[in-house]
Amino acid sequence: MIPSFLLGVFVFISILLMFQALRLTEFMLVHGIRFITILNIMGYMSLSMLPLILPMSLLFSILMTYNRLSQESEIIAMKGIGLHGFSLLMPALALSLFLTYVSAQAAYEIAPWGNRQFELLISELSHSKAAASIKEGTFSEGFFDMVVYANKVSTDQGRLEDLFIYDEKNPDSPLTIIAPKGQIIPDLENPGHSVQLRLFNGQIHRRNQNHTVIHFESYDIFLSDPIQIEERKKSPPSLSLNELNQRRHSSDFNEVEKNIYTLEYHKRTALSFACLIFGLVGVAFGIQTHRRSGTGSGFIIAVGFIILYWIFYLAFESSARSGHISPWLSAWGTNILFTIFAIYNLRKKLI
Repeated sequence: MIPSFLLGVFVFISILLMFQALRLTEFMLVHGIRFITILNIMGYMSLSMLPLILPMSLLFSILMTYNRLSQESEIIAMKGIGLHGFSLLMPALALSLFLTYVSAQAAYEIAPWGNRQFELLISELSHSKAAASIKEGTFSEGFFDMVVYANKVSTDQGRLEDLFIYDEKNPDSPLTIIAPKGQIIPDLENPGHSVQLRLFNGQIHRRNQNHTVIHFESYDIFLSDPIQIEERKKSPPSLSLNELNQRRHSSDFNEVEKNIYTLEYHKRTALSFACLIFGLVGVAFGIQTHRRSGTGSGFIIAVGFIILYWIFYLAFESSARSGHISPWLSAWGTNILFTIFAIYNLRKKLI
């Protein structure tokens, strides 16, 4: 089972990372991020997805192993020498219990750390978007109702020369800003929260009823969206177990926020026990009564159960977020259904 499990981890991580391929490619091509940084991003993402990867890989491993034993008549031979029932279940159960513990550690500590490191790294890289988006000799748009032109751009140092900026945030009184030099400055205390463009020894031209010219030695323009600053805070998946417990019992949060943290807490615990449940399901459906079921049936069954599990899981979570059921039932409802389903089929296969 162990080689199949490791193969499953590799396959499922690769599949989930494929969904982020477009975003990672954008970082490399548009923002000029180094390949080693992309590898760091992929590593943090993989760690944050471990609570999902482990139970899926375990189900894949047990189904493939027991399906092969059935096809080669090993199950019949084992029953013939008196190994049946719990004896056939014990190897899968032992691996499932071990991975339940590993998954719990991943869900409570490793995945939140990986997710937070991913958030911080993306925040730190966000300031490079402004420098990368400003091209030499090109009018760059998309800076929140501003058009920026720079004759020379030094992306590595964030320096700009011969700047022209047209600011129409206030349509009744647009600004035209001219400066010989500029510097892109990230927020050092909270990387990625805000990015500002500091201009030196320039002029501001304001046109409404009159034409006003203002000379300045230094002038700062914020290029980041203030609305996005709130999103950079620690998200629920990035909270450690202690932080989750503090927030869901704290009086500083309203009932809606407490339900979100309570749901996150139970989701992590339920996903950990999904390893044990998937182990039972894997044995129940890995043992085939028809030997000609095909060598690929184990993988097909694994994918089918994973899809079915997540359909129920997302449906329960949606009901909890809308307030129809409690967070506890939302997180554990799918596990309860699959446990009943697995035990019912195990009795038929092993007795």
